[in-house]
Amino acid sequence: MIAYASAFAFAAVSAATLLTLWRLVVGPGAVDRILALDTLAINAIAVIVLAGIVWTTPLYFEAAMLFAMVGFLTTVAFCKYLMRGNVME
Repeated sequence: MIAYASAFAFAAVSAATLLTLWRLVVGPGAVDRILALDTLAINAIAVIVLAGIVWTTPLYFEAAMLFAMVGFLTTVAFCKYLMRGNVME
């Protein structure tokens, strides 16, 4: 049963990734593109967690945690750059 649920979840995350890539390419502004990059990071985290579930190893969950922290920091840095023109003060 977990195999069917994992396959469905992987298909849903793949569809979400394709739609997010479309928003990244077509997005009318820089803010839309930053949000698309943040959503791509979330989709990548979902794929890493799914891989950890399918292969039953806890190492992937730690990698997903690290990727989540880095994704958050890059989103904050991009937004700060758009607001102020620089990242560091």
